Amino acid sequence: MNPNVGDEEMIKAKRNLAQRVFGFFVLLALVTGSVFPAFSQTRRAPRLRRHVRTARTAPQPNYYTVAANTKLRVRMNETISSETARVGDRFTTTVVDPVYAGGTEVIPAGSIIEGRVTSVKRASRPSKAGIIAVHFVELRLPSGMARAINADLTDLSNDTANYDEEGRVTGRSAARRNVVFIGGGAATGALIGAIAGGGRGAAAGAGVGAGLGVAGALLSKGHEAVVKRDTEFGVALNQSISLPAANVR
Repeated sequence: MNPNVGDEEMIKAKRNLAQRVFGFFVLLALVTGSVFPAFSQTRRAPRLRRHVRTARTAPQPNYYTVAANTKLRVRMNETISSETARVGDRFTTTVVDPVYAGGTEVIPAGSIIEGRVTSVKRASRPSKAGIIAVHFVELRLPSGMARAINADLTDLSNDTANYDEEGRVTGRSAARRNVVFIGGGAATGALIGAIAGGGRGAAAGAGVGAGLGVAGALLSKGHEAVVKRDTEFGVALNQSISLPAANVR
């Protein structure tokens, strides 16, 4: 037997084995290259959860009722006169004493009450004094809250003030209506009087801040009604109003 023939067969076998191994690795590379990209494509990026903010609703404040006929002490912020005032003119006053309802302050001192002139009669000498009738239409609290009101002028005499258990004023009763400013002369400026006979004349008058029915004799002097700045008088609620505590904005 020729030894060269055996060597050639061995070389041929090794070559075939090498080709098979090389083919195996080529096949393996092809399979790997096709599987991994497909796998990576099928994997989805994780979805980020969207954070939804829930709106917080502010708690509703408690409301307290200021009863009808409650009287508020106010101070005039400007001067009005029966000589120059016109129906529809507006003016403002400042609340002097805080008002409480259910033991809670609801109308602080410094609140603004707006009024308007509803009727004007100029003085006619020698017998008829000037008259200004007014009505109050809006309450504005220091917090910025505004409320429509229905209120009229009243005097501050004979206060039947109501107090809570801590001695705070909760309101003053006011039963008088048809009350107007009446001319009282240079010293007095204006009186507060009740109109008698459906507005045909002033039945009685008094200094602003004093009682009705005291100074009727002054009405015959024919003075203009002049309500000076810083004059104090009463505002009587015709209807109740509901308000939150004074510290609620």
